[in-house]
Amino acid sequence: MAEGKSLQALQQALGRLPGVGVKSAARMAFHMLQHDRAGALRLAQALQEAVERICHCQLCNTLSEQPVCATCQDGQRDRSKLCVVETPADQAAMERTQAYRGLYFVLMGKLSPLDGIGPQEIGLQRLFERVAPRQGAEQDPAERPAVQEVILATNFTAEGEATAHVIAQGLKSRGVQVTRLARGVPVGSELEYVDLGTIAHALLDRR
Repeated sequence: MAEGKSLQALQQALGRLPGVGVKSAARMAFHMLQHDRAGALRLAQALQEAVERICHCQLCNTLSEQPVCATCQDGQRDRSKLCVVETPADQAAMERTQAYRGLYFVLMGKLSPLDGIGPQEIGLQRLFERVAPRQGAEQDPAERPAVQEVILATNFTAEGEATAHVIAQGLKSRGVQVTRLARGVPVGSELEYVDLGTIAHALLDRR
């Protein structure tokens, strides 16, 4: 039946979302079709418009409706600092802290050889060129001022740590300071409830 194929296709599409299993996808599909068809149409329209309009910023690689995102265009940003994050969601988290006013480079992933994700897939060469272009390469001084510090803000997972290490090694000879987000005890927490790995890193990174 055509209806059966349409419902199955909807469930499979919803199942592509992170954290959504077969049962959750089915519940979403039945809910929208039974109770919120207008919402389903708005969702479909919003998804189509987003896919058509949103691209990658030419400078920092984040998601943007403009060739250069608002953050990269902001003249009040400290252009000597470049924070490297894995995803636009990580960038948004950094922005919510209101503690960082530099620029970003968004990898859109992390190194994962088992999944076939290497340096080329996450744009490491673009990052290196952004930090220190090759001698003789043309660049707009207004758009690409000298980066003095690269802050590695990849996640503290095995893949995130490996990604940070490869980036640090690649930038070693490019005349920039490379720093890593500190790991420590969360604010407001009690030591007896903090995992031992976090305590050990906090001790090593004490100041």
